[in-house]
Amino acid sequence: MATKVFVIGVGMTKFEKPGSKDWDYPQMAKEAAEKSLVDANIRYDQVQQAAVGYCYGDSTCGQRAIYEVGLTGIPVYNVNNNCSTGSTALMMGRQLVKGNLAECVMCLGFEKMEKGSLGVKYQDRTNPLDQHVMAMMGSRGFNPKVPGAPQMFGNAGREHMEKYGSQPVHFAKIAEKNHRHSALNPYSQFRDIYSLDQISASKTVYEPLTKLQCCPTSDGAAAVILASEAFVRRHGLESQAVEIIGQSMATDRKSSFEGSCIKMVGADMTTAAAQDVYRQSGLGPQDVQVIELHDCFSANELITYEALGLCKTGEGHKLVDRGDVTFNGKWVVNPSGGLISKGHPLGATGLAQCCELNWQLRGMCGERQVPNARVALQHNLGLGGAAVVTMYRHGFPQARKPFTGRVNPALVADSLMPQAAAAAAEPAGFQSDTLFAQIKEGVAADGANLVKNIKGVYQFNITHGPNGATKEWTIDLKNGSGSVSNGKAGKADCTITVSDANFMALASGKANPQQLFMSGKIKLAGNMALAMKLDTVLKAKAPGAGAAGASGEGVPTHFMQARL
Repeated sequence: MATKVFVIGVGMTKFEKPGSKDWDYPQMAKEAAEKSLVDANIRYDQVQQAAVGYCYGDSTCGQRAIYEVGLTGIPVYNVNNNCSTGSTALMMGRQLVKGNLAECVMCLGFEKMEKGSLGVKYQDRTNPLDQHVMAMMGSRGFNPKVPGAPQMFGNAGREHMEKYGSQPVHFAKIAEKNHRHSALNPYSQFRDIYSLDQISASKTVYEPLTKLQCCPTSDGAAAVILASEAFVRRHGLESQAVEIIGQSMATDRKSSFEGSCIKMVGADMTTAAAQDVYRQSGLGPQDVQVIELHDCFSANELITYEALGLCKTGEGHKLVDRGDVTFNGKWVVNPSGGLISKGHPLGATGLAQCCELNWQLRGMCGERQVPNARVALQHNLGLGGAAVVTMYRHGFPQARKPFTGRVNPALVADSLMPQAAAAAAEPAGFQSDTLFAQIKEGVAADGANLVKNIKGVYQFNITHGPNGATKEWTIDLKNGSGSVSNGKAGKADCTITVSDANFMALASGKANPQQLFMSGKIKLAGNMALAMKLDTVLKAKAPGAGAAGASGEGVPTHFMQARL
């Protein structure tokens, strides 16, 4: 049976001009991945599988990147789907969780790029875009002095002007909007604001596109943690969990190669994926408040308005004129600054879009926050081709809370790293805290009977917790109706000293108590008869509660089945 899938943590690097920062893809990936783990408040060893996307690199770069975070032996899938690589990794991760093949998956994307326009890497084999280029040449020709991508999208813009009456100023207005939005995003490669005249007057790349209407190449990484509903509830993540309520990928169909440059660059793919998402979710564009879409060139943003159903075919420029696609309009499109200004590291882009939309739905975006953001829509496109459309909404709106962390990652790009490294390496708290909390509930429910049967006070010294810490617990089943408290409370009749991990292994039945006792890994002092009653103590849980093991699963508590 399919399960719901939630985003529980996101993280990304600032996008940088290629070569401007002394780093490599493993360092980019490590930063993004560790930030996502901090956001999710989980450890890397709780991640069961990983989908890792990149376009430029040798085979198994995904493993090399994720090994910076941990060596837990999980399956790692390397993903390459051109500019839609990041959202393809996201879709793969969602399918793993939705199909009950994993409860927690990391989706990671990165790119270390070269300066300048994208080029062809392999000259001795068929180019995967050969059919697209031939379709364009048949109707528009080809200029060998201009890079292929701006020609393809520029020709789509020309077609729109010829068929529907849009003008170069409409494409310039889109770029002006996205540059303006990016000024409030600390992760953006560019944060400069330009006037409409400056956009239009910048160097012409391929009419109607000028330089400031084209996305740059970029270095950077982004990561997303996905989880099942059971995982979310077990770890108390309802307040930040964002549900993926629809997702679809579409690839080229015959219309891509029949002469229309608008269709050749993916308009029909986008429409097919969007309509499938609307069917899955039961919602439509009228229900959406915030959108991140693939504005590799301003012309593509305009034709994507129509492909997503924000307006009728041929009316995208009217949305621009009415101000419907920015703050105080019907939708806020690309509040992050989009690819044009935030940057476009191919493998990371789709996951960076996911980061922004999750921050928006969690109300974390400060001055760039979209008011009353409840439903978000994502569009990520790769020529060759694939269009991935995803819809999100807060999974537990009744549990949503304002962000209260020390540093808001949506507003500060680099100050989480010391926390991230520590959180990824160590648990957020003692694993045994959950078990003691359950015992406390059980004592509150049936303390009188437990006191009657046990007649003793236990002190637990739990060692080797986070950063080597030690924690004390007292379970008093001798006085009154019993109690469970953190710390040392008076004289104990029986004292148990054991590491956090070994205690949970014992409580779950995964470790042999005799072997641990003989090897000195569990130490007992005081009344040995009380030690033999520990099984009863550990079973003192509220009705329906299971002891929480290291994995968070409900586990049995046959702690004292063997005699110590």
